[in-house]
Amino acid sequence: MAQEQADERTYRVVVNDEEQYSIWLADRDLPLGWRAEGTTGDRAACLAHIERVWTDMRPLSLRRQMAGTGA
Repeated sequence: MAQEQADERTYRVVVNDEEQYSIWLADRDLPLGWRAEGTTGDRAACLAHIERVWTDMRPLSLRRQMAGTGA
């Protein structure tokens, strides 16, 4: 069994208009609808950051609708 290579690439945390988070390779253009959140690092560090900050997984539009604001 071949040993897996360590992932030494740099990632960035990205967020969309619904305040949903993901990671994206830092050397690639961002996909449409996503913006850099400001955090960069290795995969584990970026995922740990998302786990700390993304405490409500519901999309922003649903949170607004449930709160009765709708906007």
